[in-house]
Amino acid sequence: MTGRLQGKTALITGAARGIGKAFAERYTREGARVAIGDINDARAGEAAADIGGGCLALRLDVSAQESIDAGVAEAEDRLGGIDILINNAAIFDAAPIVEIERASFDRLFAINVAGTLFTLQAVARRMIARGKGGKIINMASQAGRRGEALVAVYCATKAAVISLTQSAGLDLIRHGINVNAIAPGVVDGEHWDGVDALFAKYENRPKGEKKKLVGAAVPFGRMGNAEDLTGMAVFLASAEADYVVAQTYNVDGGNWMS
Repeated sequence: MTGRLQGKTALITGAARGIGKAFAERYTREGARVAIGDINDARAGEAAADIGGGCLALRLDVSAQESIDAGVAEAEDRLGGIDILINNAAIFDAAPIVEIERASFDRLFAINVAGTLFTLQAVARRMIARGKGGKIINMASQAGRRGEALVAVYCATKAAVISLTQSAGLDLIRHGINVNAIAPGVVDGEHWDGVDALFAKYENRPKGEKKKLVGAAVPFGRMGNAEDLTGMAVFLASAEADYVVAQTYNVDGGNWMS
């Protein structure tokens, strides 16, 4: 039985670990050839070696236009074209409104919003030139659906990703390029250790307590894991989603309904 992405090629940003690596692993199992783009090219190389199956690694810093252009060009050259892009690279920070620093604001928007837009743009231009259409998947968040007292900037970046997905989806579908997004809820992993530490600092909690509380509050009964997101990522990249345009899908155990 062939995989649902047999013969396809994909570029996944921020894929040296966590959710991005899980996407790369699942896509490879589904028959795709995958380029792992990450600012940590050594770790990207380790991830590609772990996954195997023709998976390759390249350096890609989504906060720098030169790196986006070079990374996308390298991915297209080495893969023979890009059929699928997952804009996964992102960072997190938290602080009360009166303590937000401009440097943190600028960095989050540079990576989470500008990085998403201009990587999407660079890949879309090549997809259009190729004339075969494609699938672009942006990583939003439940944080983009609502405000959170300590997470104003991150929430704003993910709300922007949802909006960009809608606009890009409406613009690019005439070229046969479907743009959609996934909005995860709370996903366990290395990333959440840093999130928990910030909440411990600002809410005066012992480390680990916030993580337990948010996990218990998920209607499904636990935090998500990276593998919980891979089914939606495969669906949105497949021919089954050809008529799906400009949507953001919640994969969050029931945390948010829209």
